[in-house]
Amino acid sequence: MIINLADNSEIDTERDLSSAEKHILQKLLCYKVYVGSVAEFRQKKETAFRVGWNDSGPVHESATMTRVAEQLEAELRLRLEDQAGQ
Repeated sequence: MIINLADNSEIDTERDLSSAEKHILQKLLCYKVYVGSVAEFRQKKETAFRVGWNDSGPVHESATMTRVAEQLEAELRLRLEDQAGQ
């Protein structure tokens, strides 16, 4: 999957993320749609990295994954702003 970032760069998840990070990314994509606040998103992200893949233990968050999470958080903010404006 290619993730387009706000700075017009791209992240190729197949090449740029570890298997464990890709698993966590799947969770973050769901959280982006369903959580009710940025704080909740951050908490769930922290838990996902602490628990790891299938409870395998902590996963190190690479700089690339941090950039992806920041993009998802920005998209979450837009969703929440849209909902608040309706």
